[in-house]
Amino acid sequence: MRRSLLTLPSGPRLKWVFVGIWLLIAFAIGAASLPAKFEDAQDNESSSFLPGDAESTKALAASRDIEGAELLPVVIVYRRAEGKLDRADFARIEGDREALNADLPPRTGPYRGPKLSRDGTTALLTAEIKANGESSTIIDPVDDARDRLDESAQPGVETAVTGGAGFSADAITVFESINGTLLVATASIVFILLLIVYRSPIFWFFPLFAVGMAELASRGIGFGLTEIGVTVNGQSAAILPVLVFGAGTDYALLLVARYREELRRHDDKHEAMALALRRAGPAIIASGLTVIAALLCLTLAEVEGTAGLGPIGATGIAVAMVSMLTLLPASLVIAGRWAFWPFIPHVGDRKADETHGAWRRIGERIGRSPRRVWIGTVALLLVLSLGWLNLDTGLTQDNSFRSEVESVRGQQLLSEAFPAGASAPAYAIVPDPAKAPAVARALAAQEIVEGVRRSGTGPPGTELEVILAADPYSTSTYAQIPELRAVARQAGGPGVLFGGPSAIERDLRVAAAHDSKLIPPIALAVVLLILIVLLRALVAPLILIATVILSFAAALGVGYTVFDVVFGFDGSDPSLPLFAFIFLVALGIDYNIFLMARVREETASDGAREGMLRGLAVTGAVITSAGIVLAGTFSTLAVLPLVYLTEIGFVVAFGVLLDTFIVRSILVPALVL
Repeated sequence: MRRSLLTLPSGPRLKWVFVGIWLLIAFAIGAASLPAKFEDAQDNESSSFLPGDAESTKALAASRDIEGAELLPVVIVYRRAEGKLDRADFARIEGDREALNADLPPRTGPYRGPKLSRDGTTALLTAEIKANGESSTIIDPVDDARDRLDESAQPGVETAVTGGAGFSADAITVFESINGTLLVATASIVFILLLIVYRSPIFWFFPLFAVGMAELASRGIGFGLTEIGVTVNGQSAAILPVLVFGAGTDYALLLVARYREELRRHDDKHEAMALALRRAGPAIIASGLTVIAALLCLTLAEVEGTAGLGPIGATGIAVAMVSMLTLLPASLVIAGRWAFWPFIPHVGDRKADETHGAWRRIGERIGRSPRRVWIGTVALLLVLSLGWLNLDTGLTQDNSFRSEVESVRGQQLLSEAFPAGASAPAYAIVPDPAKAPAVARALAAQEIVEGVRRSGTGPPGTELEVILAADPYSTSTYAQIPELRAVARQAGGPGVLFGGPSAIERDLRVAAAHDSKLIPPIALAVVLLILIVLLRALVAPLILIATVILSFAAALGVGYTVFDVVFGFDGSDPSLPLFAFIFLVALGIDYNIFLMARVREETASDGAREGMLRGLAVTGAVITSAGIVLAGTFSTLAVLPLVYLTEIGFVVAFGVLLDTFIVRSILVPALVL
């Protein structure tokens, strides 16, 4: 983009055109209900995130052919903690079964049972849902069952609805409530921080209005992406507003700081904004393109949910960048200087931090002994990185909620009296029906298998239902899947497929590990190339990349320690390092771009040393404010009841603050000096 194009929103007439265009876009998106359609298009079933060549994917497709659809079990658990179930309990269970079967939701099979445990303390009612991709198909029967249990409650008997449908319903319910909660939390934190930064009862409106319009537009475009096959889940939808609000507000802070600086030099507000766009615009564009390029690297991921975050997140960043370079400057020029009331900038005003101030003093102290400073800072970051020793990927579907969830409690109740895998059976697809008995015997002989039965036959072969003795949502069970697959193939031939919830989770973990090895080097190479082009140098980009990598390692090290020691989480999500890397490298390099772009500008007239000191002095306050805002927006992920989103929010927020106050403020200046 040529620099002259950047100044168009500051024109006396064009400013009204740009505001009008954005209002028309917002009206069109709202009239078409695209944000609501974007939420409806989300797919939160774990099976939908599998790569196409995963064995679980092939097994699921074969099972669908045999059964006519993907079957999700609904399991109602009745457990008496003291003593055995009595006649009144069985009368209640039978009454529940009859009532539920009298009014079954569409695609839900009749409830069977009760199946009594050997110790007589627990009974199960089971049904199966033929999933069709609609969330209501899963949620409605689960809610009906839970409502019935509430109506027929009896003292002394604990009940819960679990099984694959129960877990899916709870996850979908959480994800469907995420968007509104997160949007309110994110907008609130940005509003509060803007009030603190600008100390104006008026000015907060303009950045928040521009970023809100960007968020609305990004959801509309996001729905369009789902229509062309991009997989969007609750995780992607949750991260989208955080990216838009965080990055958009950062860009706004940078542009406004330069605009206010120019208002002190020029009487004409249009000229001041044009100069601000010319000088700050390229850095904002370079920053936005860096983040977009890094996020698009996620499209190479095998995990479909991760791959979908790439274009969704990149779209959000692109729209936020465009909004901050068009809608924000146009609306600010329309408003004029009064928008800054009560601290209105006038021609001739001077800010102390432009030449002296706290950030200038910090730079001068670093300049007295830069080698000692950078060595000490690197040593500190390396010590923080030792937290990687606490790495534990034990977070599973069973312990991924921060609060108590009924499906998890139901699984615990079931496991006390039945084989833990009864709620989420695995299955084997045997192409040759004649070999199905041999496969069944071989699997049944395994210690982890409680029982095997034939559940269906069709063109792909014979389906065997495999009940696992262990918890189907534990990492130890995931580790057993390769052995079970080998046993099944040895007995039934190389075409045998082994799938089910445990196999799906195992394949997702394998794909996530592959993505974590493949994508970071590619993202680093892309970001490095952008920095080389921007700074027109080779050594400086390499140094900046090294500092961001070190900051990432330290942030994740602290995160692993806090998750274990402070929060007491059962582990972290296997995809956490990849997401943390992409966000911290892409967003962390932003501040280095903002700093070094200004340093390069100051160096042209004042020399390298003075240019570094002036660049740090002038950008110190605005970059620090931007870092606090971005950390604040990511910290809003902690309001959600999912452990892995809390972990992402903490690591990125801490990493941004670390990058803002340590890497950009101390390490980079020391290395440059």
